[in-house]
Amino acid sequence: MKIKFLLSVSVLLALSFNALGETSAPEVGALAPELGALKLTGGGEISFRSDVQPIIHDYCLNCHIPGGKGYVKSGLDMSSYESLMKGTKFGAVVKPGDSETSTFTKLLTGTNRGLKMPAGLNASGTLDRQYILTLRKWVQQGAKNN
Repeated sequence: MKIKFLLSVSVLLALSFNALGETSAPEVGALAPELGALKLTGGGEISFRSDVQPIIHDYCLNCHIPGGKGYVKSGLDMSSYESLMKGTKFGAVVKPGDSETSTFTKLLTGTNRGLKMPAGLNASGTLDRQYILTLRKWVQQGAKNN
């Protein structure tokens, strides 16, 4: 009985090692980092249209469009690149090339007088880290309309 068990385990191990050695290209590709993750860690340029605008659409536009709660309070319309760059009734929120002092990025991390956006998003009150990094990198790269 023990010999049959040991032989079975040996055969299974041999088959497993053989399967690992025959990994095809598509399976290896599946382990590669997502393109968005490469942009964040590498030198890839963040695109307003492809990377930033979808985040704004999903998390900001419910308040920051004309008539929305955030727009009424601050005057910030985030429905287009031009209106975002225009800023609020208090001034610009994005300082291209300076993600450290831009009000836009400070609001994402809660370093602007304790106010954190998007308001009431979740229990932690903030965007996922990857989204914050994307937005910060876009501002640092010059906040281009690309």
